[in-house]
Amino acid sequence: MEVRIDFHTHIIPESFPDFTEKYGGERWPVLNRTCACGASILVGGKNFRDVTDQVWSPEKRIQDMDREGVDIQVLSPIPVTFSYWANPEAATEMAKIQNDFIAETVAKHPDRFVGLGTVPMQDSVTAVREMERCINELGLHGIEIGTNVNGKNLDDPSFLLFFEMAEKWEVPIFIHPWETLGRDRMPNHNFMYTVGMPSETALAAASLIWSGIMEKYPRLKICFAHGGGSFPYLIPRLDQGWNVWPHLRLTTHPPSHYAKQFYFDSLNYDPLNIKYMMERFGYEKIFMGSDYPFLLREINPGKVIDETLELTAEQKRGMLGENAARFLNLELGKRGAVLANSATSGE
Repeated sequence: MEVRIDFHTHIIPESFPDFTEKYGGERWPVLNRTCACGASILVGGKNFRDVTDQVWSPEKRIQDMDREGVDIQVLSPIPVTFSYWANPEAATEMAKIQNDFIAETVAKHPDRFVGLGTVPMQDSVTAVREMERCINELGLHGIEIGTNVNGKNLDDPSFLLFFEMAEKWEVPIFIHPWETLGRDRMPNHNFMYTVGMPSETALAAASLIWSGIMEKYPRLKICFAHGGGSFPYLIPRLDQGWNVWPHLRLTTHPPSHYAKQFYFDSLNYDPLNIKYMMERFGYEKIFMGSDYPFLLREINPGKVIDETLELTAEQKRGMLGENAARFLNLELGKRGAVLANSATSGE
């Protein structure tokens, strides 16, 4: 039976606290209600994004899921709430509020939702501690992190402990762009979303490969948002760089070898791109993701997969749900209900 899992959705608590009052500073996101069914996320007093009640109401989400044919949503925080810039103690408090809310939402609707947590990546020891709590105490199925931490690429040595423990505990990692490179050149046209984010994602993926992290931790499970951004199309150029600059090599094999270890959501809008990704990575490494409930989301979720011609039934089932279930260590029931968490404990 075909089970549709939307791997890429975002959620925030309706009662999101105002940390500017408690800790000071202008970079904390604040949820400012504008009406019964909407709000603005403010940062530094400026409107960062308008949102609807879809972003906090499980009931509204389930209505949309039923209308759009989605069995399960994977819930993850909104990247603006990562707060990697903050004091680790304050950032941990911010993370715990969201992780607890996501776990509570999943507990109320275990047949419709699966949760990913967030951790304070600016301090790896604290991040590992919260990751363990997410998996072993809250029953979440993975961790969402940003593409950089205060301008440090993900190959920075300070993150090795986090990746080491994620591999050891078999914790799936969802990498989402935020604080994109070149923001000062993208004030117009919303290019931060359409050009900046794909480029930022490519830099994160290339950093993990070229540095040797993916060679060092070959069982690390990583999925990139937005179809990997521009990364899938830069792999031949990365390989060429590896070939012509042997003095820069830090890995045994060229980048394309390690790129096959990655997973990607399907949010690239075009069947031509899906076909290319299938050829380069295999259909097993792709799963449906819509970016619900934001404006750039795919409606209906899985549309690009449904419109990709000449897929076998196995390929379609895989990309619409089975691949995501396998990535997240889920066991699925007859209609998609989550029956068990088979993730390795953090012992």
